[in-house]
Amino acid sequence: MRKMLALLTLLLPLAMSARAALDVGDAAPNFTTAAALNGKVFQFSLAESLAKGPVVLYFFPAAFSVGCSAEAHEFAEAIDKFQALGATVIGVSGDDIDTLGKFSVQACQGKFPVASDSTQGIMKSYDAVMQLRPEYANRLSYVIAPNGSVVYNYQSLNPSRHVERTLAALRDWSQAKPKSQ
Repeated sequence: MRKMLALLTLLLPLAMSARAALDVGDAAPNFTTAAALNGKVFQFSLAESLAKGPVVLYFFPAAFSVGCSAEAHEFAEAIDKFQALGATVIGVSGDDIDTLGKFSVQACQGKFPVASDSTQGIMKSYDAVMQLRPEYANRLSYVIAPNGSVVYNYQSLNPSRHVERTLAALRDWSQAKPKSQ
């Protein structure tokens, strides 16, 4: 019985972290924060980006880690496909803006911005704080419609499917969206 209880205690945080706080149809919390694009720092506003079209918002644990670099590279390689659907892509982590400035040049290849959330306010509002390592963002991606509602979320520490899945969700939304969005 003790072994079973110990196992459940270990597995419970993992099960809890598998749920994204924002479900399809939920309102995405608005935010403005420092971001970097090709090494240049600017203020990124979710509201301003949504005024132009849908936003793919993805959270990642740490700039320059193997998985995060691979994921950023995949987003950079697919950026034309996202842009063809009118979408803005933005990555968010708890890294400082100087680190993200370098990351935006190298891993992101200057093709999309990455934003700093060193206070974790954005991460907390999107339930993107990693359960087992709360100093990091969880790998969690959202597709947000121009009206501010979540149309898709995907959470997996494996970075390899986030681009494929958010792009597919964006295509599906684009084909099925009501004319008011």
